[in-house]
Amino acid sequence: MKYTKEYISDLHKIQEVIPDLSLIRNSKILITGAGGLICSAIIDFIMQYNDSCDAKIQFYIAARNVSNIKERFGTRFQRDDFNYFKYDATKPLMVEEEFDYIIHGASNANPAKYVEQPVETMLANFIGINNLLEYAKNHHAKRVLYISSSEVYGKKDDGTPYHENDYEFVDILNPRACYPSAKRASETLCVAYGKEYGIETVIVRPGHIYGPTATTTDNRASSQFLRDVISGHDIIMKSMGLQIRSYCYVLDCVSAIITTLINGEPSNAYNISNPNSVTTICQLAECFAKLGGKKVVFEVPTEIEKASYNLMDNSSLDSKRLEALGWRGLYDLEQGVTSTLNFFRRIT
Repeated sequence: MKYTKEYISDLHKIQEVIPDLSLIRNSKILITGAGGLICSAIIDFIMQYNDSCDAKIQFYIAARNVSNIKERFGTRFQRDDFNYFKYDATKPLMVEEEFDYIIHGASNANPAKYVEQPVETMLANFIGINNLLEYAKNHHAKRVLYISSSEVYGKKDDGTPYHENDYEFVDILNPRACYPSAKRASETLCVAYGKEYGIETVIVRPGHIYGPTATTTDNRASSQFLRDVISGHDIIMKSMGLQIRSYCYVLDCVSAIITTLINGEPSNAYNISNPNSVTTICQLAECFAKLGGKKVVFEVPTEIEKASYNLMDNSSLDSKRLEALGWRGLYDLEQGVTSTLNFFRRIT
């Protein structure tokens, strides 16, 4: 990834909205899912915090493929605060370091793969968090943060935002439910470790995250819209896009996660949502198109494409519990889309 001046400036800017950020100075933080959209940005933030404030945080990247991590972070892989070890979410963690914090973000994030590999999707989610909770128990970690999903809420009939205790219907006999079902079970496992073993866990439920750290293989709608515009094409919509989503710029998501890591109440969940960025899929497409000088074009989806769709017509999230921790989002929809498009325009 290329680090533009604007991106580095934005990493510095979000320090302002993280209460008690100094409490993670001089700590050791394990991060899984380090090659993904969210957790790679968390690592970028920690590096910038170390550089700008001499925070002396050692971060440990757990990932299966070292070449992917080297490609993502480039020469930063050689930094003294950058530590890598090979990691498979389905196997116990084979290191002896005592981490202060664990951020678990490793998960299949490709909706098409949920349909193709529902068994692997479920097992990797549940076994992965279990292995890390066991590690936290045996190695005295201060806190584990689990990155869950807004899909845990299931499908409801109205368009009001979900609060953290609003649980609706999930058809557990639909294979596409492998993802929300695994996330639900993993959240329960987190609080179970707290009850039985005293492990401090906090849970975040991101909505739909987008931004410059999206990978080239990310096939979620926001990334497809971005690729269409950057490549000079009109945006192709495979539905009317009336579903309501809490879209959130990735650096707002990062500041929300770090805020929850430091200040969240143990065994509680927090929605990640910028209230100024709740919109329909179609409106997001229109925003990318408008700012990118393109049009939105509708096409009929294939049956395979339809099978991978999120089952929720409304997954908008109420953010009051997160905001009560002192967090606030900095990027509304247009600002987030503008920052994302500007980033890719500068590197292409």
